Parts: sequence; structure tokens; C-alpha cells
Amino acid sequence: MSVSLHLARSAMGLAMLVALPVLAQSHDHHAAPAASMDHSKMDHSGMDHSQMGHAQHDAAALPHEPIPAVTAADRAAAFPAIDHAAMQHAPSINSLLLVDRLEHWDGRHGTGQAWEASGWIGGDINRVWLRSEGERSGGRTDAADLEVLYGRSISPWWDVLAGVKQDFRPADSRTWAALGIQGLAPYKFETSATLYAGSGGQVMATAEVEYEVLLSNRLILQPMVEATLAARDEPAQRIGRGLNKVEAGVRLRYEFSRRFAPYIGISHERLFGETADRAEADHVRDTRWVAGVRMWF
Repeated sequence: MSVSLHLARSAMGLAMLVALPVLAQSHDHHAAPAASMDHSKMDHSGMDHSQMGHAQHDAAALPHEPIPAVTAADRAAAFPAIDHAAMQHAPSINSLLLVDRLEHWDGRHGTGQAWEASGWIGGDINRVWLRSEGERSGGRTDAADLEVLYGRSISPWWDVLAGVKQDFRPADSRTWAALGIQGLAPYKFETSATLYAGSGGQVMATAEVEYEVLLSNRLILQPMVEATLAARDEPAQRIGRGLNKVEAGVRLRYEFSRRFAPYIGISHERLFGETADRAEADHVRDTRWVAGVRMWF
């Protein structure tokens, strides 16, 4: 019985050894189609992809008519010669006349009129300046002057001025040599300072500072301060040494256009030092209401 069992086991092992190669061949046969679909093993270098399904697109991209070659006549038409003599350039000489104050005032001691104007003619660097200011009251001119100055720009914001000033007064007139500077200080303060040397050894100086506050595109508030100093006493002219006059005011203007702007405001004047001592007691200080127009050409 044991011999028979041993023979049976041997027969089964031999059958399995015979069947293993057959199973291996069957497995390789079923795996072969999957291996044949591996595109990563394919050689694409010889394939022309430009001809695969793009014929219709290439036909639409081709121009219906061939593009002609660019000729010398085409280049000349695209880039014609420029006649610089026929071009319009900005004039080298310009001018401006600014009437900063043309006003009527009403103060404690009466009413009157006042003006302040400046103008220039020239180029960007060198200019001839004209400046004038004055005042009338009671139907007569109390003070008036005219300055003729040569101005040279020393920076984009500052000019140096030199020339002469002529005072016109009912009782006396005087000619002064003038040297000054004017321009736009930091934070947009319009500043001017001028030194005057006149006959008799008198030397005087004036300084003025203005600032414009834009309340809107047309409504502008303009405060200003002006001071006058003298180096010598002149009793006949009621001028004292040192600081003799300060004027401060504020004007509110409405610009109907940049060239024309009416305004209203208030101005206060005060005399100092010996100038105040020589003036009448009620004329040391004066507050005035003003109304006028500012314009330029």
C-alpha cells in the first residue's frame, strides 16, 4: 500500500514538470499584445507630423497673392526727408504783463486806489523786467514808482535782477540803483527781495512773500506779507532807520479764466520805529477792505 502511494505521488510530480513549460508559453502569448502597444519604445524620428491633419490649416494660412519685395521707393515713401526750415518753432522772444493788484480800498482814514504790476520780455534765460506800484487817495497820487531791470535766470526757480528804480512823488522824486532776487521758494512761496541804493547815501530794502491756497480749481486764497527797511534816517521823508513798515493782507479771488480774476480781501499796515514816531498818531496803523481785479496778458 505504501509502494502504491509513493508511485502516485511521483506520477503527479512528473505531470507538473511537464505542464509548467506549457503554462509559461500560454502566459507569454497573452502578454505579447500589451508589449506591442508601448509607444515609448517606438522610434518617432522618421515620422513627419507636419503632414498629419494640417493640410487644411496650411492652405488657409497661405496668402492669396505673393507679397512683393520692399523696394527703394517704398523706403523713401516711408521715411521722407524732413525740411527743418519749414517746421514751426516756438518764438525765442516772449512777453508777459501781470497786473497783480488793481484795487479800490476803504480804510479808517478814507478811500483810495492802489496798483501793483510787473512784466517782462525776453527768452528763458535773459529778460528785461518792468515793475510798478503806487497808491492814490483823496484824488491825488501819494506814491508811485517804476523799475526797469535786467533779469537772468540762475536756476529753474530763481532770477537775479539789476537795474534802476524811479520814484514819482508830488513833492520829491528819487532815482535808485536796484539789485535783487525773485523766484519760487520751497513749498511754493513766491518770494522777492530787492536792495535799493539812492542819493544821499540812503539804502533801503523790501521783501515780499506770497502764497496761493487753491480752495478749488477757480477759487484761490492769496495771503501776502511785505516789509520795508531803511539804513538811514530821513526826517524830511518821514523815514526812520531800521524796520519802518509792514503790510500783511489776504485776498480771495475767483478765476473766471486764468487771465481774469476779481477778488476781495483785507489789508493791514503798520509803521515801526522812528517812522511811526514821525507819522501822525492815527496813521501808525490802518486796516483796509479791498476789492479789485487781477489779470495778465
